[in-house]
Amino acid sequence: MAFFDFPFDQLVTYKPPRGEPADFDAFWQSTLAEARQKPLNPRFTLYPMGLKVLEVFDVTYAGYGGQDIKGWLIVPARREKPLPCVVEYIGYGGGRGSPLNWLTWPSAGYATLVMDTRGQGSSWQPGDTPDPEPDGSNPQHPGFMTRGVLHPKTYYYRRVFVDAVRAIEAAQSFEGVDPERIAVTGGSQGGGITLAAAGLSAAVKAAMPDVPFLCHYRRATQIVDTHPYAEIANFCKVHRDKVEQVFQTLAYFDGMSFAARATAPALFSVGLMDTICPPSTVYAAYNHYAGPKEIRVYEYNNHEGGGVYQTEAKLKFLQNLWPV
Repeated sequence: MAFFDFPFDQLVTYKPPRGEPADFDAFWQSTLAEARQKPLNPRFTLYPMGLKVLEVFDVTYAGYGGQDIKGWLIVPARREKPLPCVVEYIGYGGGRGSPLNWLTWPSAGYATLVMDTRGQGSSWQPGDTPDPEPDGSNPQHPGFMTRGVLHPKTYYYRRVFVDAVRAIEAAQSFEGVDPERIAVTGGSQGGGITLAAAGLSAAVKAAMPDVPFLCHYRRATQIVDTHPYAEIANFCKVHRDKVEQVFQTLAYFDGMSFAARATAPALFSVGLMDTICPPSTVYAAYNHYAGPKEIRVYEYNNHEGGGVYQTEAKLKFLQNLWPV
């Protein structure tokens, strides 16, 4: 795919109106307050993997509605003091998989907690957390993008974003983690969840969203026909009378609005040929981001973004903040 979005000089200044609802903050404050009425009840069970220099824990904590959310916590086996922790969120359709998928951060001397994404984990990497949908749902296009999309209280990502904030709180509760040094990261969907967590939780002290999804929804659905954004477009194609209602709901979940409330130092990445998360949608969130920020640009890359090059950049970014 050649360049298809705005020219680069327009991308770097692209800052569209957020169009968020007047009760955006009240909606999320009440949502999180309701979730915190349920005990977090974090459980860390040692998980034998035969690794000599790392310890693995099978994690369970109470997310949205008090429902059990799974995860992995991986830490260096020898640790003299509490460590910074990287909370990682997973790309669309994937689950927590094996602990062996998540060794980068603990190998560099950091703790890491990987959140299983409710209802996902059957597209490319297995997961273990169901989505019971306690609030009910509307008919949906296959996938997760339109699950409960006719009202913000029932929308799927309301549950996921609460799970993400509670994952941070679970990480902070582990005795080997320094609760004042929490970073969040993830690619694609994980990048979108990273922005939500950074905007919703004051505990986040560093954010590293890669090629983030869940940003500037309407433009995304208008300039690409790739999945997962195509799920929204296909739903609107069938439910012609619900288009504005759909985007009114999505306005509560837009990465631009979370970015505008996030103040932690951030390292973004973008692929200028990305047909899954178009570069203008990434820059829309980046340019609204309220904290100190930088972005790595991968000119000839699609949704894979920087790959291991970006992993190296993130390691250097975090080591500059918190040497271990």
